[in-house]
Amino acid sequence: MDFARVIDAVAGFLERENVPFALVGAFALHAYGLSRATSDLDFVTESDVRERLIAFLESLGYETLHASSGYSNHLHPNAAKGRLDFIYVAGETSRRLFSAPGTTLRLGGRELPVPRAEHLVAMKVHAMKSDPERVFQDMADIRVLLRVPGIDQDEVRGYFERAGMEDRYIELKRSL
Repeated sequence: MDFARVIDAVAGFLERENVPFALVGAFALHAYGLSRATSDLDFVTESDVRERLIAFLESLGYETLHASSGYSNHLHPNAAKGRLDFIYVAGETSRRLFSAPGTTLRLGGRELPVPRAEHLVAMKVHAMKSDPERVFQDMADIRVLLRVPGIDQDEVRGYFERAGMEDRYIELKRSL
């Protein structure tokens, strides 16, 4: 996948639409010190751009594999354009996520926003609750994020508690 070229197209579109966005997934973890191979790009953006974004991606030749109010997944037949996954947020979640980005990651010619480590944990907790098969990988990722200097442990614990997964948080804390 030509990550720089694809990022340039997606980021350019979202900037023209004047909506906030950030990298999530493997590239966001890389910004916090965890590097692993990936073959896709993951973004979070505001839900009100969802329909326009999907139409834009389809105009570039991407097939929409799944689209719901909170997520969409897209695959291009040209491997250089690869797979794209989007998370859509609104309201208070959007305000909190985009009002205080955590860090940035330089990819290609762009400096891209990455959510705070706490928000990445929240996304991973939500993913684990929705799909228990993700638990082992996501717990390993969260373990790395819990070591980010200055991470708000109380905020992180709250995400686990609200998901009914406080035992997982305790398990992680013991492993550190």
